[in-house]
Amino acid sequence: MTRRTRSRFLAFAAAALLAFAAQAQDKFIVMSSTTSTEQSGLFGHLLPAFKKASGIDIRVVAQGTGQALDTARRGDADIVFVHDQAAEEKFIAEGWGLERRPVMYNDFVVVGPKADPAGVKGRDVIEALKKLGASKSEFVSRGDKSGTHAAELRYWKAAGFDKPTLAGYKECGCGMGPALNIAASTGAYAMAERGTWLSFKNRADLAVLVEGDKRLFNQYGVIAVNPARHPHVKKELAQAFADWVVSPAGQQAIADYKIGGEQLFFPNANANANAK
Repeated sequence: MTRRTRSRFLAFAAAALLAFAAQAQDKFIVMSSTTSTEQSGLFGHLLPAFKKASGIDIRVVAQGTGQALDTARRGDADIVFVHDQAAEEKFIAEGWGLERRPVMYNDFVVVGPKADPAGVKGRDVIEALKKLGASKSEFVSRGDKSGTHAAELRYWKAAGFDKPTLAGYKECGCGMGPALNIAASTGAYAMAERGTWLSFKNRADLAVLVEGDKRLFNQYGVIAVNPARHPHVKKELAQAFADWVVSPAGQQAIADYKIGGEQLFFPNANANANAK
């Protein structure tokens, strides 16, 4: 091999190596999702399984559902994984996302002091909020346009409060974990997504007081961002995750995630997304 040929070969090899490295570095997507999927520990279990199966890394931006959808609207995410069906359907109707696919569900619970000074304990979330509204007890709302916040406001409206203006009603504008921390430290009531509650360690005197109402059903969906709106999004890689998380392997990985032997999320990719 001549010196010139060797130089050309080395230059070609170096270029190929750089191209391969760049491609490997680029094999990731950004997912805007909820604080509940992150703070519950689900992603710490789920995403490594996906990477092992696909080689694709996922960088999570954990926000409330409303903020997560806005992040995708700006083109700063390739896929969303959230839990506010009405907002998700609006997102698709406006052309920001592709197909919405149901992935899993759990439920919301109302937590509060074990002594339950407002007397809300039971199954009926609407009756519980009526009692809270008539009491002097404090209630910590996330107030962050998250899926949990949107559900909470629907329940308050059904209880006769179009916009909660109760003396003890406080909006923290924060994620599920910080909202529970505030409730725990002040002896207040709060609405929580069960997955985050089960993983929450700083409960102090808090306990689950309202659960089991079918209206507390909490569905999660996944949506790839529409490349017609943002051509730079990684549609193929995003679709790979959307396909995997509803596949038997992805659904089993969700079912396998437990804390203290208790399952946090229940896969239902084949369920009717409109089931309530």
